Amino acid sequence: MTESALKLTDWLDRTESIDDEITAFPHKAMTATLDRSETGPELPPLWHWLYFLPVAPLAQVGADGHPQRGGFLPPVPLQRRMWAGGRVTFHAPLELGERARRTSTIINLEDKTGRSGRLVFVTVQHLIEAGGELKIEEEQDIVYRDAPQPGAPVREAAHAPDGERWQRTLTADPVLLFRYSALTFNGHRIHYDKPYVTQEEGYPGLVVHGPLIATLLVDLVRRERPAAKLRGFAYTALHPVFAGNPFTLCGKPSDDGKEVELWARDHYGHLTMRAAATLA
Repeated sequence: MTESALKLTDWLDRTESIDDEITAFPHKAMTATLDRSETGPELPPLWHWLYFLPVAPLAQVGADGHPQRGGFLPPVPLQRRMWAGGRVTFHAPLELGERARRTSTIINLEDKTGRSGRLVFVTVQHLIEAGGELKIEEEQDIVYRDAPQPGAPVREAAHAPDGERWQRTLTADPVLLFRYSALTFNGHRIHYDKPYVTQEEGYPGLVVHGPLIATLLVDLVRRERPAAKLRGFAYTALHPVFAGNPFTLCGKPSDDGKEVELWARDHYGHLTMRAAATLA
């Protein structure tokens, strides 16, 4: 383990709590953004990502638009930062109007070297309680990596599977990305600043939020099985999706209807996200 990794382990078991009220406006705005007709009072699955948001003063924001590192999250000295995946268990839905607390703990840190260079994985556990009841358990995996060097080989993306029984094709335009960034108070410039994302981080265009794609996969389940209750959801981001290009949300339910294999496929046929949903 490197010297910098040894310092990063000081962040293991670090905890913070955020209290929030499940107010109506984020729910209303997300309903409009996804072209839904939600009325409440229950918050749809994964919409808790609209709440418990860290609000850093502008003076404490880094060059990438994120809050400067070294607060709750460790000061990883790598340029790119993204959600790599996560696992969520839904015990009971949050409801509009109630007050809730999210307690977050850094439960794992891994410092690795891959073909593309150094990678640091940080796993954060979130426990969300309201009215004395544990409502949601979640683990989020965050990955940090260096931007690619000029001339570095591009990693080939895996080909997406076929055989979906459900599908929905969308194109994420800059307006959708702006709305989702605003709803989640996400200042990361890769989602709205094309000169930054292409010149500084080496992407070919604006990057669609991984959590947005995960939310859209859950939304696909809810459109196809509106009466079902989501009990668990796990997802892994595998390849970026870029604004302006169509991508397809795919679903394949099990024979008994209790599980759904999910994935997202870009316009090249690449597998961009793999997920699984468990239904009650």
